[in-house]
Amino acid sequence: MSRKSIRIGCGAGFWGDTAEGPRQIVEAGNVDYLVMDYLAEMTMSILARAKARAPELGYATDFVHDVMVPLGKEIERRKIKVVSNAGGLNPLACCEAIRRAFAEAGIKLTVAAVVGDDVLEVAEGLNDLTDMDTGAPKPEKLLTANAYVGAFPIAAALAAGADVVVVGRCTDSALVLGPLIHEFGWSATDWDRLAAGSLAGHVVECGPQVTGGIQTDWREAADSWDTIGFPIVECEEDGSFVVTKPDGTGGLVSLGSVAEQITYETGDPENYVLPDVICDLSGVQLSELAKNRIRVTNVRGKPATGSYKVSATYADGYRTLALLQIRGLEAVDKARATGAAVLRRTERIFAREGLGPYSETSLEILGAEQGYGPQARVSGNREVVLKIAARHPDRRALEILAREVAPPGTSMAPGTSGISGRPKVQPLVRLFSFLIDKSRLQLEVLLDGKRMPVAIRTEDGPRPETANPAVRSSRGAAGARAGDAGAADGETTVPLVRLAIARSGDKGDKSNIAVLARHARYVPAIRAQMTPDAVAAYMAHLVTGPVVRYEWPGLNGFNFLLHDALGGGGMASLRFDPQGKSHAQILLDFPISVPAAWQADLR
Repeated sequence: MSRKSIRIGCGAGFWGDTAEGPRQIVEAGNVDYLVMDYLAEMTMSILARAKARAPELGYATDFVHDVMVPLGKEIERRKIKVVSNAGGLNPLACCEAIRRAFAEAGIKLTVAAVVGDDVLEVAEGLNDLTDMDTGAPKPEKLLTANAYVGAFPIAAALAAGADVVVVGRCTDSALVLGPLIHEFGWSATDWDRLAAGSLAGHVVECGPQVTGGIQTDWREAADSWDTIGFPIVECEEDGSFVVTKPDGTGGLVSLGSVAEQITYETGDPENYVLPDVICDLSGVQLSELAKNRIRVTNVRGKPATGSYKVSATYADGYRTLALLQIRGLEAVDKARATGAAVLRRTERIFAREGLGPYSETSLEILGAEQGYGPQARVSGNREVVLKIAARHPDRRALEILAREVAPPGTSMAPGTSGISGRPKVQPLVRLFSFLIDKSRLQLEVLLDGKRMPVAIRTEDGPRPETANPAVRSSRGAAGARAGDAGAADGETTVPLVRLAIARSGDKGDKSNIAVLARHARYVPAIRAQMTPDAVAAYMAHLVTGPVVRYEWPGLNGFNFLLHDALGGGGMASLRFDPQGKSHAQILLDFPISVPAAWQADLR
């Protein structure tokens, strides 16, 4: 017998999130389920390094020591079920660590593991694989290869009686969709409900990003960030849901905060591809029921594909990063000269030692608005931070660089001091993504020593043609640069932030920036002036690939996908912002010409 409403709270948006999140959800959330999302593509690289050092590792140890141990008794008392992808690359080891901790504490909760996402052996036997984004051939040796599996194995573990479900690599949203499938009895072809449940998971998967964290209008929540609430979704059997947070907590749940999070890293709003369903989010509707209560409806689903996306990793040399503080007059120029001198000196040493040149270098000056490129406004800074980063195939070369970042304090620009100590040299791990037929995986639930296979629907459903064709940049088109012509008579130029809110995130080496109009009447002006060519020109100092724009009618906005925008992305990038978190903030200064009569109404 299914229940009318399920209340699910998310206590972590990434590995390293505050331990106050799960405590808050357990003690004040009045939830049926606690879910915790630990895995990002960068996290998988970190776990790969940990498992290489110690085979018993490879999972998010914080989940065991900072969540399950201190909160286990309260979770048991309140009859809360827990689902997390903390298993990472080693869900069985994570499971066993939790069982040992529960046994010592006298906690009687059953723990299940979902396994089968590891496809490294399969991938090693597929010689014709190419990267689904770049077309590059499969690297000679992969470190890891894990498929983004869906929610049905989680539902199966819950149906088998698990109180705690530990998953390896799965889509973040599956952590919420799995409990909903279990509670409501949704089938593998309930496309609209599966899409709606996936969106519920997507909205809460990043924790307080939807409750006042990193939102455009940040002042609305800034005075209560210290007690910010972690998100809760109240989900109905028809797929609709309400986004809220525990009573008495800080932050806020608003139309803007929820809209921004819906767009996060989604690409084409009509075809957000997940393993269990293709979500059409283009017509999603939001309504405010009360303070901190936003209802989400009108999500549509399409048949799932017959493939899983696989994220594999491979080693590609080494990297290091050093920081120097430089103060005084002409600090920016001194920083540039210092960085260039350090690289010239080390390259000369490499030549002498037969080490070969750098594979890549990166100099960034924090405080000089370098991220804004030609739109930078500051000059004459008297205090900056210089970042010197590099990669090289030989560790010895970067150890030389690590030694040479201290001497500038006495031999180069006045006012220079190190602030990071001698930098560490680390292996550089890159991402290699490809598709694999679902039939190649055997997903299983392990509970109480029993292995239970999980049947997955593998039919490749038809994909209806989109009615929302993407618009691409052509680069170099006439008039592509934003603001070249200036405002016409009777018009004025304002920054985009007066007209819209925005949110950005990463997909490999692609930056996803959503721009949502504050009012429907602003949409035509944004559409006409924020063409893909104009955005490509505005962000040209960061982006080398094409820019794609998708319409998002339900949210009065657009989704921009900027290709080759993150210096390789993730652990492979040498940039300060390898995940594009600041890209929306940069784009919010984009100049838009509007009727002068609008001035009084603009934010």
